[in-house]
Amino acid sequence: MAVNVARLDRRVQFLRAVTGDDGFGNVTLSWAAHGGTVWASRKDISDAEQVAAGRVLATVTARFVVRHSSFSAGLTPADRLSCDGATWEIEGIKEVSAPRRGFLEVTATKGAV
Repeated sequence: MAVNVARLDRRVQFLRAVTGDDGFGNVTLSWAAHGGTVWASRKDISDAEQVAAGRVLATVTARFVVRHSSFSAGLTPADRLSCDGATWEIEGIKEVSAPRRGFLEVTATKGAV
């Protein structure tokens, strides 16, 4: 899959979990910006709806392509990303085949789970 750099038309912000203490000995979890924003492309690959407990839950899965760098190589599925005001759960990260070490493909899902 060759990547057209002109298609890197969105800014995404990666998020990393930050743990803290609520003052009562309980661990809290929040998400903070990790690194600066990076250029990415987005391609939606699937959507789904399901009914659970009388509610309709919808999800969208997309592939984001970002340039390979020491920063992006350090991302993991434990991180999240924010794009166009929505927060996405990272499902997987893989290297794009051509050019070698040129780009990474991040598969992520958003929606009610």
